[in-house]
Amino acid sequence: MSRIELMTKSTPRVNCTARKEGCAPTVRTLFDAEEAPLLRYAFSLVGRRAVAEDIVQEAFLQLHIHWDDIESPRAWLFRSVRNRVYNYVRDNRREVLSSDNGDTQSQGVHDESPDAMMLRIEASGSLNQMLEELDEDDRQLVKLKYFDGLKYREISEATGLSISNVGYRLHHILNDLAAKLRPLGFEKIS
Repeated sequence: MSRIELMTKSTPRVNCTARKEGCAPTVRTLFDAEEAPLLRYAFSLVGRRAVAEDIVQEAFLQLHIHWDDIESPRAWLFRSVRNRVYNYVRDNRREVLSSDNGDTQSQGVHDESPDAMMLRIEASGSLNQMLEELDEDDRQLVKLKYFDGLKYREISEATGLSISNVGYRLHHILNDLAAKLRPLGFEKIS
C-alpha cells in the first residue's frame, strides 16, 4: 500500500486515550501528526533514513490493520516502531554499524575558536559513545526525551513506565553520564 493510499483510505473512528475530551483520531490524522516524530525516533535508533521510513510505514500499516483493537494509537505506534527497530538491529547488526548520514556536522559553531570547537567535538564523541554503552531501555529514554523532545507523559505512554519512573530514571541516567564526563575534563558542555 502506498503512502497516498494509506493517507486517503477510509478508516473507522475509534476513541483514543483522551476519551474524556471526546478525541477520535483517524489513521490519517495520526499519520499527519506523528509521521515526523516517528521518523526521527526510528532514524535516531537505526541511523539509516530508508530503514527508518520502512519501519514507520510498516507501523502505520499494522496500525490500520489492528485499528479497532488499539486503545492508545500514539503510544502503540512508538512501541511498534521501537520493537521493529530492535528486530532490525538484531537481524542486521553489521549494517547498523555504518550510517547513511555518517558525516559529522556542527551547526552554529562557526564563531568558536578551534580549541572550543575541538572540545565540543570531543565531548560530543564521548557522549555519543557513552550513550551507545547505555542499556537499551535507558538509551531509549534519553533519545525520546532529548532527541525527540517528548514530555514525560508521552514517554510514559510509549514505554509503559509510570511518569514518575521516567523522571527518576532520566535523572539517574544523566547523573551517571555527567559523572563519566567529568574525569575527561568536561565540567560543562553548552
